[in-house]
Amino acid sequence: MIKQGLVIGLANLVVMMGLNFGLEKIFPQLAVEYQSGLFRPWTDPLMMVYFLYPFINGMVLAYFWRLIKTKDPLKFTGVYFLVATVPGMFVSYTSFQISFLMVSSWALMGFLEALIAGLILVRLNHSV
Repeated sequence: MIKQGLVIGLANLVVMMGLNFGLEKIFPQLAVEYQSGLFRPWTDPLMMVYFLYPFINGMVLAYFWRLIKTKDPLKFTGVYFLVATVPGMFVSYTSFQISFLMVSSWALMGFLEALIAGLILVRLNHSV
């Protein structure tokens, strides 16, 4: 499970950095919102810990895969998205002064993170 979580974390780190970069190019207001002062600046040393998130999430996703006992990455993604992402995005939108676009981009990334995890887990578990 640790190996699976690390593989998922690395894949999601690369994909999400690329997606976030692309979304900021398509929607420049996202870049402005990230610089609004709500979030820590990249110069803050604590922001380096931020890069552990995909690996922690990868471990959680690998564990969750075992719990729901499915081999279908879309079912896995849907269940995870409904259980974790939807409530998290609801509370983020209602409690922080962030745009619907930002919350939507986070929801998209949450969906894709779970989908990537499901696809990786199917592949890793078939090679065992």
